[in-house]
Formats: sequence, C-alpha cells, structure tokens
Amino acid sequence: MATANYKKQFERALLALGISLMIGIVVLGQDFRDSLGRSVGFFMDPMVTLLGDSNFHIVLFIMAAITALYATLIQKYTMDWDLMRNVQEKMRVFQKEFREAQLSNNTALMKKMETQRSEMMTQQLEMSKQQFKPMAYISIISLPLFMWAYFYINSHEAATMVFPFWGEHILTNGVLGPFQYWIFWYFIASLAVSQLMRKALDVGGI
Repeated sequence: MATANYKKQFERALLALGISLMIGIVVLGQDFRDSLGRSVGFFMDPMVTLLGDSNFHIVLFIMAAITALYATLIQKYTMDWDLMRNVQEKMRVFQKEFREAQLSNNTALMKKMETQRSEMMTQQLEMSKQQFKPMAYISIISLPLFMWAYFYINSHEAATMVFPFWGEHILTNGVLGPFQYWIFWYFIASLAVSQLMRKALDVGGI
C-alpha cells in the first residue's frame, strides 16, 4: 500500500514537472528558455567539444535518438494500447453506421445512436487522458534538450550542415519561414529513429 502511494506521488511530481516546463517555455519567455538551455549545456556541451562544431548534425541526431527512445519507452509502459485500439475501432464502426443512417434518413436509428455517441465521447476523453500523460513525461527530457540545441545554435550562428541534394546551409537559416534547417534535420532524424524504435519495441500499431 505504501509503495503504491509513493508511486502515485512520484507520478504526480513528474506530471507537475512536465506541465511546468511546457507552461514555463510558453509563458516565461526567452529568458527562461535560454536559462534552461544553458543549464542543459553542462551535460551536452562536452559532446559538442568531443565531436567538433562541424559535426553538430551528429549531435542533433544523437539527441533525436535519445528523445525517440525515451518517448517510445514512455508510451509503451504508460498507455493502454488495447483501450486505444478498441476505441478507434468502435469509432470507425459507429461513424460508418451513423453515416448510413443519415443517408437512408433513418431518424429512429439516428436517435438511438445519439446515446451511443455520448458513450463514445466519454471513451474518447479517456483516450485523450491516456495520450496527455506520456506527453508530460516526455517533455521532461525533450524540452530541455530542444532548448539547449536552440540556445547553442543561436550562439553559433555560422554553424552549417551539408544536406543531400540541397548542399551546405547555415543551420539558423529558414527552410520555410521561421522553420530553420536544424529543426528540419532534427525532426527528420527523430521521426526516422522513432519509427525504428516503435517497430523494434512493438509500440502502437493502431
């Protein structure tokens, strides 16, 4: 019993930390983001020194791999994937039947299905809660790392990377509007590693 209480308190503390980071980055502004990035530099700067500034894209790839692995493990062990699959399947069946009832103008069936719609909304709300919890946990690692990369790159604005078919580009230049090259590379690397991790650990599959 005591162990279960400690576990709940620990989970609440992690959730509070994750939510605080998300709110702090949005509400407290640039000073908070820079302070967070500077703090994480204590752990990450030695990696840049080891690999060299010219290989910063490798640092970003390693960072993406760390966050992808962490996020996949969090999702695997905190989300009820059976519930997610069941709700998704029920919603698909419900939408198909409701659409058919609309097309045939079956008002009696549509009225009957309104009650079922309320139940489906309750289940979807539960599914949303399932998704929010790991997002808060994931932010504890991913947001500080991202803020460090943002702080470091903007302190080294001449840093470049050679992209296949694109040639060499300054990482702080925009690919599309404010979407910078380093963010694009980080996103692509994170997406690729995440897909491999999810396949390897059998996560999702909805």
